[in-house]
Amino acid sequence: MKKKIINTIAAPAPIGPYNQAVMSGKLLFVSGQIAINPISGNLNLSDIESETKQVMQNIEAILIAADMNFSNVLKSTIFLKDMNNFALINQVYGSYFTSDFPARETVEVSRLPKDVNVEISVIAAS
Repeated sequence: MKKKIINTIAAPAPIGPYNQAVMSGKLLFVSGQIAINPISGNLNLSDIESETKQVMQNIEAILIAADMNFSNVLKSTIFLKDMNNFALINQVYGSYFTSDFPARETVEVSRLPKDVNVEISVIAAS
């Protein structure tokens, strides 16, 4: 099984021993994204909506680097620090999809990298 590494400067560089995404056949596995601005390298934690928007922009940049978009997303996983933010995060997340929504799970966790409030990963197919 061949795999192709997907990396783009339009999304934050990995902060550990992983890649932004890996493609195998027609499947794209996008690593969990947090609200790091790829230009400044700073976290965007001003409010939960802005944080979620930055996460989704990072995912979008990786999808584009793989010649895909949100319509290619089959499944997503959302990790939240506080389930009380679910409605706000869900509103921003949902604005990136128009129909045929992906499968998804949303999980509250005690802590996320760099103490962010939300992390999202996706699996897409071409």
